[in-house]
Amino acid sequence: MHPQPAHNVLSSALENPSVKAVFLKIDWRLLPLLLVAYMVAYLDRINIGYAQLQMKQTLPFDDAVYGLGAGMFFIGYFLFEVPSNLLLDRIGARKTLLRIMVLWGLAASAMMFVSTPLQFYVVRFLLGVFEAGFFPGVILYFTYWYPSARRGQVIAIFMSATTIGSLVAGPLCGFILKYFDGFAGLHGWQWLFLAQGLPAIFIGFLVYLLLKDKPDQAPWLSTEEKAVVENAFRHDIKEVAGKADGTFLQMLQDPKAYLLALVYFFLLGATYTMVFWVPTLIQSWGVKDLFLIGIYASIPNAAGIIGMILIGRHSDKWHERRWHFAVCVVIAAVGLFTTTLFQGNLVGSILALAVAVIGIASATPLFFALTSEYLSAGAAAGGLALISSLGNLGPAVSPSINGLILRSTGDNIYSTYFVMALYLLSGTLLLLAMRPASVRGLPAAASAH
Repeated sequence: MHPQPAHNVLSSALENPSVKAVFLKIDWRLLPLLLVAYMVAYLDRINIGYAQLQMKQTLPFDDAVYGLGAGMFFIGYFLFEVPSNLLLDRIGARKTLLRIMVLWGLAASAMMFVSTPLQFYVVRFLLGVFEAGFFPGVILYFTYWYPSARRGQVIAIFMSATTIGSLVAGPLCGFILKYFDGFAGLHGWQWLFLAQGLPAIFIGFLVYLLLKDKPDQAPWLSTEEKAVVENAFRHDIKEVAGKADGTFLQMLQDPKAYLLALVYFFLLGATYTMVFWVPTLIQSWGVKDLFLIGIYASIPNAAGIIGMILIGRHSDKWHERRWHFAVCVVIAAVGLFTTTLFQGNLVGSILALAVAVIGIASATPLFFALTSEYLSAGAAAGGLALISSLGNLGPAVSPSINGLILRSTGDNIYSTYFVMALYLLSGTLLLLAMRPASVRGLPAAASAH
């Protein structure tokens, strides 16, 4: 009798009703609150894309100033992400997330007071400093609760917050900009930053009060349920894997960690260029009403939410990340290229953008599912943060490059080509850099079956 493929054995184990019930219980405890927290974080990060439509009319900002300010966030993020995650591994997720969310809420709200380019740069930098560690911290937190075979869908659900945030951001930001402009003597963009910054502080306290750091500390899991979780980790199988007992210092000497960071650099640089640029792009398609720009921007994101969860689930089922990622970035590039063929056709452009967003939204969860499998438990805290922080330099650079492209050419098509190239580079590099674990032989956990 031929042995079953490893991913089939693992899938069968995870489909056991009692195992599914335990992880479903964990899902409902962790994911809703963390999803909302990340949605607020994402809104505070990207609402500048909508605010700048008004800020450039009331402040001495042009596209180059805006591009540099948008990118300053990621410089602060880069500098403080690794220290934040190493601290989380020592003091726990609850305390770390509380500190992060309160401080970033204050910085996000303070954006309403900027009046010069220098102030704009400083507050955006501080927002990055304070928010640093939230995303890699939650990904690290998931490695405490979910074996790698369940992480693709879980990370996709969590990261759907970015797409839901984009879906909500369009109508919400457009509404505030249009209807609050002039209320109480403030511009619409000032109300925008205040209304979307303060909720982070409240949610930070909820995270601290309602979550637990690890499964063995959860009073809502029985002894039997905790044993199910422990058994799932004991029999985990990884699609790609580094040294099982590697440390953070050993990871610093691993070339593949830096290749993963470069993949993320290209991926995130392209994605945030799109995020910051989409309102302006839609405006260039002949839509002038700010509220309508927000509505149209939300349509592709609705498609992205569905696509990323289905693709994440499919990736878990087959326990394959590399080719799923590569296909997603190709979908993104093809969708963006198609928008260039629909110049003057608003409906066609929006539909093509929806195709692109399916690929864009799905790629990042797959990347972090793969990365969390590659890193050993000892290297996960610092490794996830290091790869994320180096990758976050991409959005620090790419919006400025895009701003210069727009300034020198005056044509959105060249910006589209720039973003497409970044996506295709990320997919090609990942396929070349990472080999599946099955090529090198299955990890010891597989033989336990």
